[in-house]
Amino acid sequence: MRLSQMLFVTLREDPAEAEIPSHKLLLRAGYMRRIASGLYAYLPLLQRVLDKVSAIVRDEMNATGAQECLLPQLQPASLWKESGRWDTYTKAEGIMFSLGDRRDQELALGPTHEEVITAIARDMIRSYKQLPLHLYQLQTKFRDEIRPRFGLMRGREFIMKDGYSFHTDAESLKATYDQMYQTYSNILRRTGLGFRAVEADSGAIGGSGSTEFMVLAEAGEDEVLYTEDGKYSANVEKAVSLPPDAVPSPFSTYEKRDTPGTATIATVTDFLKCSPTQVVKNVLYQVSYDNGRQVLVIVSIRGDQDVNETKLQNALTNLASEYEANTILALEVPDAEAQAKWATKPLPLGYIAPNLSDDFIGEQKGLSPEFLRIVDETAVELKNFVTGSNESGFHVVGANWGKEFVLPQRRVDLRTAIAGDRAVHDPTQTIQTARGIEIGHIFQLGHKYSEALGATYTSEQGKEVPLEMGCYGVGVSRLAQAAVEQSYDQNGIIWPVAIAPYHAIVVVPNIKDADQMDAAEKLYDELNAAGVETLLDDRKERAGVKFKDAELVGIPFRIVTGRSLKNGKVEVVKRADGEAAEIALDDVVSTLQSWVTAAIEK
Repeated sequence: MRLSQMLFVTLREDPAEAEIPSHKLLLRAGYMRRIASGLYAYLPLLQRVLDKVSAIVRDEMNATGAQECLLPQLQPASLWKESGRWDTYTKAEGIMFSLGDRRDQELALGPTHEEVITAIARDMIRSYKQLPLHLYQLQTKFRDEIRPRFGLMRGREFIMKDGYSFHTDAESLKATYDQMYQTYSNILRRTGLGFRAVEADSGAIGGSGSTEFMVLAEAGEDEVLYTEDGKYSANVEKAVSLPPDAVPSPFSTYEKRDTPGTATIATVTDFLKCSPTQVVKNVLYQVSYDNGRQVLVIVSIRGDQDVNETKLQNALTNLASEYEANTILALEVPDAEAQAKWATKPLPLGYIAPNLSDDFIGEQKGLSPEFLRIVDETAVELKNFVTGSNESGFHVVGANWGKEFVLPQRRVDLRTAIAGDRAVHDPTQTIQTARGIEIGHIFQLGHKYSEALGATYTSEQGKEVPLEMGCYGVGVSRLAQAAVEQSYDQNGIIWPVAIAPYHAIVVVPNIKDADQMDAAEKLYDELNAAGVETLLDDRKERAGVKFKDAELVGIPFRIVTGRSLKNGKVEVVKRADGEAAEIALDDVVSTLQSWVTAAIEK
């Protein structure tokens, strides 16, 4: 392609809307343009990158025997209501675009396709003889983000590969799950990106187990915790670890102490001259379920630890059936306005004890009259601890479970693991931290959707059995931007060769110089004929502008038909490290071919 004929406009300054380097560079280098908040046009250079990423994804997926299909972007609400996720996606998380047609039927723009694919399986899979089956698509998805940001990282429209597998049993599902783990690893290695596979929370997708594939980058939205021995890695939402050992309590007798102005862990431990590891703090939450029921929750946790609200939400979702509900719509710490709706008297905030009386809960439609009490494992074994007294300005010391306080029946790991903790699998290993961009996610769904939508098959024994399901997603457009976030310098993008829009760019410093143009045209034709995808910068611009644009755009190899021509050579520069060499004209094609092949096969 000749740049003089291409839609190619670069910017010298960072756009005001862009926050992270990859977003700035993709806009500056002319890869995309913002149309509205969270909506971008993919321009010719970016489309080539997306095509290459998609080709790698297809190649690896097809190698597993998975079959490509294409599912509708517009989905009926009825399917989502069958699965029980309509309220979750339109009200609780609120991330799904919903609309009505002229017949007043509710529809949605799909952020994911579990319901649609399960409906197809329900209609078409009859016998165990048709299983296992794995279908996938590359499709545009939609999310109604509250605050679209970071370009393609968190937009309202994005390209994704999503696959769905169907099985007779959990063993067959696990085999495909493991196969997809390897497939996703292959995809990311072929694209040239550094990544880490981590244990993950399944979120609104659900299921029994999941793994995320994180591209490592400082601007990553996710925190990854891992050990240097390579035996443990997890998203912080899912991660577990061993907390520091609790310091022995200095208190041996139970008593109530006057502790004015000590509503925080820091102030009370300073006042009482004790360690936060000997404090039981009690955190109040309010959970709203999808049937209108609301429950007030008291979480008792060690004073030096923080509640992992993802873990808490999962625990409360598991308890939904006890309140005749299916899922959670909201989980929040009730503010003063929320408290005023149900509290019979002012709460002793900062001084709450594990046994805060249910008398604080007044009558309100749908509100449970009792606190749900949960204790984190870090607080269970504490002896002679400090905690609130249920009276503002006072704490109790020397308290014990089974004596002054009843240990809650529900014991759950709710703490947030952090860097510096000890690893569960090997306490000599210290938890490390890194930032990552989630690019892929694989799930073992089990019967979650097949039971909800009635998707069954006839077993060898002639019984109707729910299908075992798995799902597997890769963010294609997100991967493209993640590659930039992982590899750039002060001059611009540094594309991995495998997904670069072009392998090489021939720069003509002076298009009025016939020798420079003749050499450039010859190299351009020969390189493209040899399979080295090449751009020709034949624009009427100064040489300095062309060199800067070549670095900004990030093409892996730059060929300059400049002063070296008088010696029968051209200058070739590697974008990744800036290494430059003069190469004879007759050797350029074979040299570039070998470099490109080596980089792609690496």
